[in-house]
Amino acid sequence: MAMAKIISIVNQKGGVGKTTTAINLAASLGALERRTLLVDADPQANATSGTGFDPREVKASIYECIINGTPASEVIVGTDNPGLDLLPGHIDLVGAEIEMIDMPERERQMKKVLDPIRDRYDFIIIDCSPSLGLVTVNSLTASDSVIVPVQCEYFALEGLGKLLNTIKIVQQRLNPDLLIEGMLLTMYDSRLRLANQVVEEVKTHFQQLVFDTVIHRNVALGEAPSHGKSIIMHDASSKGATNYLNLAREILQKNSMTRIPDSERTFAVEEEQ
Repeated sequence: MAMAKIISIVNQKGGVGKTTTAINLAASLGALERRTLLVDADPQANATSGTGFDPREVKASIYECIINGTPASEVIVGTDNPGLDLLPGHIDLVGAEIEMIDMPERERQMKKVLDPIRDRYDFIIIDCSPSLGLVTVNSLTASDSVIVPVQCEYFALEGLGKLLNTIKIVQQRLNPDLLIEGMLLTMYDSRLRLANQVVEEVKTHFQQLVFDTVIHRNVALGEAPSHGKSIIMHDASSKGATNYLNLAREILQKNSMTRIPDSERTFAVEEEQ
């Protein structure tokens, strides 16, 4: 049985499209028939509300898994999105940083939570908090790779050095197998000269680490979370939906996982007759 690929979406800078990416990449992978789990490791719990749950009303969250050792399988909920489950987040996660300080192997608590359920999914996508604290370090320690959303604006590269340094430290001390899946350019507006300059700058700087897919500024993408929906469920024909489906396909291709789902295969056979 193949194990899920675990990808953290991380940038300590807020407002770069991190949660938008976590929700919509996870939903897109689910729509492409890959069993996907979205883990909300951000105390703001926006990935939880953005998939239709009230974080104040979820019975248990990732917090209980990390702090009390509650099995993830007891906390995971199904979503309206095909192929997508959620491990909810909660404001309590703010306190988790302090509560974990004295735990043995405190950087590996997330790994302990996710390891027992890895064989149930093709992908596990973690929405990290906009900080480089202990919960984010836990997410990086549990992950196979990292996606870094970079907003197409003036200070795009600011703070990235710090983030890459944190990734390097995690690689050296906790998770030597951690890779950068890619830098993802978000909130792109082709009409702005500055946006195009940022794209050039990031590509010059990071070269083949930058995804070909660019996420455009899109009204529907901004509206979807307020309806508790992924972009695919909110407006499947929008540019935002197309962008995130393309990103999901690019990741599948990168990981040599572009197998044809059985449903498509049977359809093709019927047509030939």
